[in-house]
Amino acid sequence: MDLKSKIILISGPTASGKSSLAIKIAKKIDGEIINADSMQIYKQLKILSARPDPKKYKKIRHHLYGFHDVTKNFSTGDWLKLVNKKIKEVKKRGKIPILVGGTGLYFKALTDGLVKIPYISLKLRNQIRGIQKKLGQMKFYEKLLKLDPSLEGKINPTDSQRSIRAYEVKKFTKKSLFEWFKNTKSNYSETDFFKVYIDYPRKELIERINLRTGEMIENGAINEVKNFIKLKVRKDKSVNKAIGVMEIKHYLNKKKDLEQIKEKIAIKTRQYAKRQSTWARGNMMSWIKLKPKDINKFLKKI
Repeated sequence: MDLKSKIILISGPTASGKSSLAIKIAKKIDGEIINADSMQIYKQLKILSARPDPKKYKKIRHHLYGFHDVTKNFSTGDWLKLVNKKIKEVKKRGKIPILVGGTGLYFKALTDGLVKIPYISLKLRNQIRGIQKKLGQMKFYEKLLKLDPSLEGKINPTDSQRSIRAYEVKKFTKKSLFEWFKNTKSNYSETDFFKVYIDYPRKELIERINLRTGEMIENGAINEVKNFIKLKVRKDKSVNKAIGVMEIKHYLNKKKDLEQIKEKIAIKTRQYAKRQSTWARGNMMSWIKLKPKDINKFLKKI
Protein backbone atom coordinates (compact mmCIF):
# COMPACT_ATOMS: atom_id res chain seq x y z
CA MET A 1 0.00 0.00 0.00
CA ASP A 2 1.83 3.11 -1.27
CA LEU A 3 0.79 6.29 0.54
CA LYS A 4 3.55 8.66 -0.59
CA SER A 5 1.28 10.85 -2.69
CA LYS A 6 -1.64 10.85 -0.23
CA ILE A 7 -2.96 13.04 2.55
CA ILE A 8 -3.76 10.54 5.29
CA LEU A 9 -6.85 11.12 7.43
CA ILE A 10 -7.33 9.20 10.69
CA SER A 11 -10.52 9.51 12.70
CA GLY A 12 -12.53 7.51 15.21
CA PRO A 13 -14.41 7.97 18.47
CA THR A 14 -12.71 9.49 21.48
CA ALA A 15 -10.26 7.11 23.28
CA SER A 16 -9.99 4.82 20.24
CA GLY A 17 -6.21 5.22 19.89
CA LYS A 18 -6.12 7.61 16.90
CA SER A 19 -2.95 9.41 18.01
CA SER A 20 -1.14 6.12 18.65
CA LEU A 21 -2.00 4.83 15.16
CA ALA A 22 -0.97 8.15 13.58
CA ILE A 23 2.46 7.98 15.27
CA LYS A 24 3.01 4.38 14.11
CA ILE A 25 2.12 5.31 10.52
CA ALA A 26 4.28 8.47 10.67
CA LYS A 27 7.30 6.40 11.75
CA LYS A 28 6.82 3.97 8.86
CA ILE A 29 6.32 6.50 6.07
CA ASP A 30 8.20 9.59 7.29
CA GLY A 31 5.05 11.54 8.04
CA GLU A 32 4.15 14.59 10.07
CA ILE A 33 0.98 14.79 12.16
CA ILE A 34 -1.57 17.61 11.95
CA ASN A 35 -4.33 18.07 14.51
CA ALA A 36 -7.99 17.69 13.46
CA ASP A 37 -9.57 17.95 16.92
CA SER A 38 -11.39 21.13 17.92
CA MET A 39 -10.45 20.89 21.62
CA GLN A 40 -6.78 19.94 21.19
CA ILE A 41 -6.08 23.35 19.61
CA TYR A 42 -6.34 25.04 23.03
CA LYS A 43 -3.22 25.82 25.07
CA GLN A 44 -5.01 25.58 28.39
CA LEU A 45 -6.78 22.21 27.90
CA LYS A 46 -3.96 19.73 27.53
CA ILE A 47 -5.26 17.06 29.93
CA LEU A 48 -9.04 17.25 29.36
CA SER A 49 -8.58 17.24 25.56
CA ALA A 50 -6.17 14.25 25.76
CA ARG A 51 -3.56 16.12 23.74
CA PRO A 52 -0.69 13.83 22.63
CA ASP A 53 2.29 13.83 25.00
CA PRO A 54 5.51 15.16 23.30
CA LYS A 55 7.59 12.66 25.32
CA LYS A 56 5.84 9.80 23.53
CA TYR A 57 6.28 11.01 19.97
CA LYS A 58 9.75 12.61 20.28
CA LYS A 59 11.02 12.99 16.69
CA ILE A 60 7.61 12.95 14.96
CA ARG A 61 6.63 16.54 14.18
CA HIS A 62 3.15 17.57 15.34
CA HIS A 63 1.27 20.66 14.16
CA LEU A 64 -1.72 22.75 15.33
CA TYR A 65 -1.75 21.37 18.88
CA GLY A 66 -2.11 23.64 21.92
CA PHE A 67 -1.56 26.89 20.00
CA HIS A 68 -4.82 28.79 20.53
CA ASP A 69 -6.07 30.71 23.57
CA VAL A 70 -9.39 29.62 25.11
CA THR A 71 -10.55 33.24 25.39
CA LYS A 72 -10.43 33.77 21.60
CA ASN A 73 -12.81 32.59 18.87
CA PHE A 74 -11.78 29.80 16.52
CA SER A 75 -13.95 28.43 13.71
CA THR A 76 -13.87 25.51 11.31
CA GLY A 77 -12.95 28.07 8.62
CA ASP A 78 -9.95 29.22 10.71
CA TRP A 79 -8.82 25.60 11.06
CA LEU A 80 -9.22 24.95 7.32
CA LYS A 81 -7.01 27.92 6.39
CA LEU A 82 -4.29 26.80 8.78
CA VAL A 83 -4.47 23.14 7.79
CA ASN A 84 -4.24 23.88 4.05
CA LYS A 85 -1.09 25.88 4.76
CA LYS A 86 0.37 23.09 6.93
CA ILE A 87 -0.35 20.40 4.31
CA LYS A 88 1.61 22.44 1.73
CA GLU A 89 4.50 22.98 4.16
CA VAL A 90 4.71 19.28 5.06
CA LYS A 91 4.63 18.21 1.41
CA LYS A 92 7.27 20.80 0.51
CA ARG A 93 9.60 19.11 3.02
CA GLY A 94 9.01 15.81 1.23
CA LYS A 95 7.02 14.41 4.15
CA ILE A 96 3.52 12.91 4.24
CA PRO A 97 0.74 14.85 6.04
CA ILE A 98 -1.26 12.75 8.50
CA LEU A 99 -4.37 14.46 9.89
CA VAL A 100 -5.74 12.94 13.07
CA GLY A 101 -8.68 13.85 15.28
CA GLY A 102 -12.29 13.29 16.20
CA THR A 103 -13.93 16.46 14.86
CA GLY A 104 -16.08 15.32 11.95
CA LEU A 105 -16.80 18.87 10.73
CA TYR A 106 -13.08 19.53 10.28
CA PHE A 107 -12.67 16.49 8.04
CA LYS A 108 -15.85 17.32 6.11
CA ALA A 109 -14.63 20.88 5.48
CA LEU A 110 -11.34 19.49 4.16
CA THR A 111 -12.77 16.78 1.90
CA ASP A 112 -15.98 18.50 0.74
CA GLY A 113 -15.18 22.19 1.13
CA LEU A 114 -16.56 24.74 3.56
CA VAL A 115 -19.97 26.28 3.05
CA LYS A 116 -19.47 30.05 2.73
CA ILE A 117 -22.77 31.28 4.14
CA PRO A 118 -22.86 35.06 4.79
CA TYR A 119 -22.61 36.22 8.40
CA ILE A 120 -25.98 36.08 10.16
CA SER A 121 -26.46 38.57 13.00
CA LEU A 122 -26.56 37.28 16.56
CA LYS A 123 -29.84 39.16 17.05
CA LEU A 124 -31.59 37.13 14.32
CA ARG A 125 -30.03 33.87 15.47
CA ASN A 126 -31.19 34.42 19.05
CA GLN A 127 -34.64 35.37 17.76
CA ILE A 128 -34.92 32.05 15.91
CA ARG A 129 -33.64 30.08 18.91
CA GLY A 130 -36.35 31.79 20.97
CA ILE A 131 -39.03 30.67 18.48
CA GLN A 132 -37.74 27.08 18.58
CA LYS A 133 -37.72 27.09 22.39
CA LYS A 134 -41.25 28.47 22.56
CA LEU A 135 -42.75 26.08 19.98
CA GLY A 136 -40.79 22.95 20.88
CA GLN A 137 -38.75 21.01 18.31
CA MET A 138 -41.54 19.17 16.45
CA LYS A 139 -43.70 22.27 15.87
CA PHE A 140 -40.59 24.26 14.96
CA TYR A 141 -39.66 21.57 12.40
CA GLU A 142 -43.15 21.91 10.83
CA LYS A 143 -42.60 25.68 10.65
CA LEU A 144 -39.21 25.08 9.01
CA LEU A 145 -40.78 22.90 6.29
CA LYS A 146 -43.34 25.60 5.55
CA LEU A 147 -40.48 28.08 5.12
CA ASP A 148 -38.35 25.66 3.09
CA PRO A 149 -40.28 22.58 1.78
CA SER A 150 -37.14 21.30 -0.02
CA LEU A 151 -35.70 20.23 3.36
CA GLU A 152 -38.23 17.43 3.87
CA GLY A 153 -36.37 14.14 4.31
CA LYS A 154 -32.98 15.90 4.47
CA ILE A 155 -32.96 16.88 8.15
CA ASN A 156 -33.99 14.60 10.99
CA PRO A 157 -37.13 16.10 12.63
CA THR A 158 -35.52 15.70 16.08
CA ASP A 159 -32.26 17.45 15.10
CA SER A 160 -32.86 20.83 16.74
CA GLN A 161 -29.40 22.28 16.01
CA ARG A 162 -29.57 21.62 12.29
CA SER A 163 -33.21 22.70 12.09
CA ILE A 164 -32.37 26.06 13.68
CA ARG A 165 -29.38 26.50 11.34
CA ALA A 166 -31.49 25.66 8.27
CA TYR A 167 -34.20 28.11 9.38
CA GLU A 168 -31.82 31.01 9.97
CA VAL A 169 -30.01 30.41 6.65
CA LYS A 170 -33.24 30.34 4.63
CA LYS A 171 -34.67 33.33 6.49
CA PHE A 172 -31.55 35.45 6.06
CA THR A 173 -30.20 34.41 2.64
CA LYS A 174 -33.48 33.33 0.94
CA LYS A 175 -31.56 30.22 -0.18
CA SER A 176 -31.91 26.70 1.22
CA LEU A 177 -29.08 25.35 3.37
CA PHE A 178 -28.60 22.51 0.87
CA GLU A 179 -28.29 24.97 -2.03
CA TRP A 180 -25.29 26.42 -0.22
CA PHE A 181 -23.89 22.88 0.26
CA LYS A 182 -24.35 22.10 -3.43
CA ASN A 183 -22.18 25.03 -4.54
CA THR A 184 -19.33 24.15 -2.17
CA LYS A 185 -16.08 22.63 -3.44
CA SER A 186 -12.93 21.29 -1.80
CA ASN A 187 -9.36 22.28 -2.77
CA TYR A 188 -8.66 18.57 -3.18
CA SER A 189 -9.97 15.63 -5.15
CA GLU A 190 -11.24 12.42 -3.55
CA THR A 191 -8.11 10.56 -4.74
CA ASP A 192 -5.82 12.90 -2.77
CA PHE A 193 -6.93 11.26 0.48
CA PHE A 194 -6.39 7.95 2.24
CA LYS A 195 -9.07 7.80 4.95
CA VAL A 196 -9.10 5.49 7.97
CA TYR A 197 -11.70 5.31 10.74
CA ILE A 198 -10.91 3.25 13.86
CA ASP A 199 -14.08 1.27 14.49
CA TYR A 200 -13.84 0.26 18.13
CA PRO A 201 -16.30 -2.29 19.60
CA ARG A 202 -18.57 -0.40 22.00
CA LYS A 203 -17.86 -2.53 25.10
CA GLU A 204 -14.07 -2.22 24.74
CA LEU A 205 -14.35 1.50 24.02
CA ILE A 206 -16.33 2.07 27.24
CA GLU A 207 -13.56 0.33 29.21
CA ARG A 208 -10.94 2.57 27.57
CA ILE A 209 -13.00 5.70 28.29
CA ASN A 210 -13.40 4.74 31.97
CA LEU A 211 -9.68 4.09 32.28
CA ARG A 212 -8.73 7.37 30.58
CA THR A 213 -11.12 9.37 32.77
CA GLY A 214 -9.33 8.12 35.89
CA GLU A 215 -5.93 8.90 34.35
CA MET A 216 -7.02 12.47 33.52
CA ILE A 217 -7.96 13.12 37.15
CA GLU A 218 -4.67 11.61 38.36
CA ASN A 219 -2.66 13.64 35.83
CA GLY A 220 -3.98 17.02 37.01
CA ALA A 221 -7.33 17.72 35.30
CA ILE A 222 -8.63 19.43 38.47
CA ASN A 223 -5.77 21.96 38.51
CA GLU A 224 -6.26 22.49 34.79
CA VAL A 225 -9.89 23.49 35.38
CA LYS A 226 -8.88 25.71 38.34
CA ASN A 227 -6.57 27.62 35.99
CA PHE A 228 -9.26 27.68 33.29
CA ILE A 229 -11.74 29.30 35.74
CA LYS A 230 -9.24 32.09 36.49
CA LEU A 231 -9.29 33.11 32.82
CA LYS A 232 -13.01 34.03 33.10
CA VAL A 233 -13.87 32.71 29.63
CA ARG A 234 -17.16 34.12 28.33
CA LYS A 235 -20.10 31.75 28.80
CA ASP A 236 -20.98 31.70 25.09
CA LYS A 237 -17.59 30.24 24.10
CA SER A 238 -17.83 26.62 22.88
CA VAL A 239 -14.73 25.68 24.89
CA ASN A 240 -16.92 25.79 28.03
CA LYS A 241 -18.61 22.66 26.67
CA ALA A 242 -15.37 20.66 26.81
CA ILE A 243 -16.16 17.47 28.70
CA GLY A 244 -14.88 17.73 32.26
CA VAL A 245 -14.94 21.52 32.63
CA MET A 246 -18.45 21.82 34.08
CA GLU A 247 -18.17 18.58 36.03
CA ILE A 248 -14.93 19.58 37.76
CA LYS A 249 -16.39 23.04 38.48
CA HIS A 250 -19.17 21.24 40.39
CA TYR A 251 -16.55 19.31 42.35
CA LEU A 252 -14.66 22.51 43.19
CA ASN A 253 -17.93 24.12 44.31
CA LYS A 254 -18.53 21.07 46.56
CA LYS A 255 -21.72 20.15 44.67
CA LYS A 256 -20.42 16.62 43.90
CA ASP A 257 -17.71 14.33 45.27
CA LEU A 258 -14.78 13.11 43.15
CA GLU A 259 -16.19 9.65 42.38
CA GLN A 260 -19.48 11.20 41.18
CA ILE A 261 -17.52 13.59 38.97
CA LYS A 262 -15.43 10.80 37.43
CA GLU A 263 -18.60 8.83 36.67
CA LYS A 264 -20.29 11.90 35.13
CA ILE A 265 -17.25 12.66 32.93
CA ALA A 266 -17.11 9.02 31.79
CA ILE A 267 -20.85 9.02 30.95
CA LYS A 268 -20.60 12.28 28.96
CA THR A 269 -17.52 10.95 27.13
CA ARG A 270 -19.37 7.75 26.22
CA GLN A 271 -22.29 9.84 24.90
CA TYR A 272 -19.86 11.93 22.85
CA ALA A 273 -18.24 8.77 21.43
CA LYS A 274 -21.70 7.55 20.41
CA ARG A 275 -22.39 10.86 18.59
CA GLN A 276 -19.04 10.55 16.80
CA SER A 277 -19.93 7.02 15.66
CA THR A 278 -23.34 8.20 14.45
CA TRP A 279 -21.65 11.02 12.49
CA ALA A 280 -19.24 8.53 10.94
CA ARG A 281 -22.06 6.25 9.78
CA GLY A 282 -23.74 9.16 8.01
CA ASN A 283 -20.72 11.07 6.72
CA MET A 284 -17.75 8.69 6.48
CA MET A 285 -19.14 5.88 4.36
CA SER A 286 -16.10 5.92 2.03
CA TRP A 287 -13.56 5.63 4.87
CA ILE A 288 -11.76 2.34 5.60
CA LYS A 289 -13.24 0.96 8.83
CA LEU A 290 -10.37 -0.49 10.84
CA LYS A 291 -10.99 -2.80 13.81
CA PRO A 292 -8.35 -2.53 16.59
CA LYS A 293 -7.50 -6.23 16.22
CA ASP A 294 -6.54 -5.57 12.56
CA ILE A 295 -4.24 -2.59 13.18
CA ASN A 296 -0.96 -4.58 13.15
CA LYS A 297 -1.96 -6.36 9.95
CA PHE A 298 -2.87 -2.97 8.42
CA LEU A 299 0.50 -1.45 9.42
CA LYS A 300 2.41 -4.32 7.78
CA LYS A 301 0.72 -3.55 4.45
CA ILE A 302 1.94 0.05 4.44
